[in-house]
Amino acid sequence: MTRQLPVGISKIAVRRLPNSRHQGVLHVEGRTIRVALGRSGIYFDKREGDGRTPAGVWHPLRVLYRADRVVRPVTRLPVASIRETDGWCDDRSDRRYNRPVALPVAASHERLWRDDRLYDLLLVIDHNTRPRVAGRGSAVFIHLARPGYRPTEGCVALKPADLRRLLTRLHRHTRIIIS
Repeated sequence: MTRQLPVGISKIAVRRLPNSRHQGVLHVEGRTIRVALGRSGIYFDKREGDGRTPAGVWHPLRVLYRADRVVRPVTRLPVASIRETDGWCDDRSDRRYNRPVALPVAASHERLWRDDRLYDLLLVIDHNTRPRVAGRGSAVFIHLARPGYRPTEGCVALKPADLRRLLTRLHRHTRIIIS
């Protein structure tokens, strides 16, 4: 028996809380969900390593998850499990900038196989992909939040149950509006 997914959503909106630079809310179909944001807040002028969550309209691309820690998420999006050799290039001088890479690699990168569980479940969005501009930010994801919703390096982070619920409703054309 195939599990039916609920009807997809056309947009979600992410905004910072008025009295906090790095905490915010995600609005979706009348619900408000608490999120963590980049340590420097939300800005249009995203640069590599600045801690800013990029303002703009983004779309979901695919979901990655740690199969050794969490069950495969239910979603309409493409899904892949994270391997110990998975990384994401953040070296602005490398041709693979803001793309997945196989480790080991000499270029600067971020490991996707993490001990802190932040990437046990994550959504890859299309920030800085078309065109891909070196230095305009890499590895901007929607992933799991730290305890207390401590700031991210520029991503949006949610509680595991909230991210799982959201993933069931997303599709390739969902607009993720960060402002």
